[in-house]
Amino acid sequence: MQHPLYQQATYLKSAPDLSHCPEDFGYEVAFAGRSNAGKSSALNVITSQRGLAKTSKTPGRTQLINFFECDEQRKLVDLPGYGYAKVNVNTKRAWERSLSEYIEVRASLKGLIMMVDSRMPPTEIDLMMLDWTLTLNLPVHILLTKSDKLKKGPAQNSLLKMRQLLDEKYPHATVQLFSSLKRQGLEEVWAKLDEWMEYERPVKVKPETKDV
Repeated sequence: MQHPLYQQATYLKSAPDLSHCPEDFGYEVAFAGRSNAGKSSALNVITSQRGLAKTSKTPGRTQLINFFECDEQRKLVDLPGYGYAKVNVNTKRAWERSLSEYIEVRASLKGLIMMVDSRMPPTEIDLMMLDWTLTLNLPVHILLTKSDKLKKGPAQNSLLKMRQLLDEKYPHATVQLFSSLKRQGLEEVWAKLDEWMEYERPVKVKPETKDV
């Protein structure tokens, strides 16, 4: 199961700050989340490419804004992971500043895919991200990652609690369960990306059958 647009994603460039980003035009969807929430794994599964986004056993490795081009108008963007404590303070401040500038200023940014571990409630910094994007009127779609590690009942409960929170406080956000390992939730996240990218998937036409 692959998507005709996102499977074409290729690495374009990495930028330490807004001034080094590619030209600001077209459609971009950015991926954000805590450093251990499964962001790189999700990107790889969504694009059907095992090594597009680098995964690491050491959270906090992604310190640059990484751009992946799907076509001439559309890009996926891997943002620095946030909220991980075991990094140099100056480095942490620098990449949080570059992340802030990108989200606040980038005109081509159409939406944010946000990773939250399905096995635990959203953290304080997750809620700060939701508050911030609400003030910016930036659409957010939350992937409750690692849902394969929960049984069906607890997974649905996690989804229900997050939906209740969004209904009460964050009308700009939507949510779904997602598992990179089991490739669960792909069609749903693809549909959200298509919406933000204003992309229509090619319709597969069935061959005509001749009457005998």
